[in-house]
Amino acid sequence: MITIYAQRENEKFVETITLDDLKKNHFAWYWVDFEIPTETETKLLESYFRFHPLAVEDCMHDLQRPKLDYYDDHTFFVIHSLAQQSFEKKEIDIFIGDHYIVTYHKERSTYTQAVGNLLKRKNNKAVMDEYYVFYQLLDFVVDQYFPMVYEIEDHINAIEDNTNKLSMEELLEQLFDRRGELLTLRQTVHPMRDLLYRILNTHHLDGVHERKEYFADIHDHLIKVADIIASNREMTQDIRDSYLSLNAHQTNRTMQVLTVISVIFMPLTFIVGIYGMNFTFMPELDEKYGYLVVWLIMLIISIGMYVWFRKKGWFD
Repeated sequence: MITIYAQRENEKFVETITLDDLKKNHFAWYWVDFEIPTETETKLLESYFRFHPLAVEDCMHDLQRPKLDYYDDHTFFVIHSLAQQSFEKKEIDIFIGDHYIVTYHKERSTYTQAVGNLLKRKNNKAVMDEYYVFYQLLDFVVDQYFPMVYEIEDHINAIEDNTNKLSMEELLEQLFDRRGELLTLRQTVHPMRDLLYRILNTHHLDGVHERKEYFADIHDHLIKVADIIASNREMTQDIRDSYLSLNAHQTNRTMQVLTVISVIFMPLTFIVGIYGMNFTFMPELDEKYGYLVVWLIMLIISIGMYVWFRKKGWFD
């Protein structure tokens, strides 16, 4: 589906126009949005707009790294958004030329719809042009990173407090899920931050320099998100190390108790082993109270060893 927004030179904003209307009329600027395009619509990128074949080829391949490429009469951008629940990366390709902007995305995008609604509400030629659309699109995409990273942060705090009294296995499973989400966010935010840095420091985009403080604000937001991601990853690592240390401590305590029990039973096993031998002549076997004496000796040994281990602090 192709959606076109345009601003006439008489400041009238229109949206129900076709590509043929763009050739027949004079517009101050226009925006063409390709949403879930068909193969025929995709071919218009090269046949109608005359975009560079390499840029068109990048549109065909999924999940290019966020980047910026300069061509003779247009500039090509790739930016990434993230699905709120699945954390799936979604690519938006952007072409900016003289008084126009073209966006291309293979899936439905709430960001382009939000920018389109903003244009219809604002309808102010003094501030609206192709770079205004570009700025708003970047701003909407970057702003959606914050709820995602804050939600992860809240979940990490809940894991640390363990308010639901979950087992250690369940907590570690959730913790590794959050680390995976943070990794996906980092792999998206860092390239976007580098892209904004290039955009801010380029000398080829006059429209960016006219709104440099706005694009710098987006760059600051990306730096903030990157810092939050790094902080949360460190927190998950600390929590993971704490849980693993606690698990190792509990294992050591269990092994210590089992060792004490084994040591106590060693002399008892020795005594029982001796009197369990099938020899005919064993002096103690003829004693009237031999059985009780052996039991008494074994009890004394057991209690003595328990008291000795207790004094050594093995049960602390």
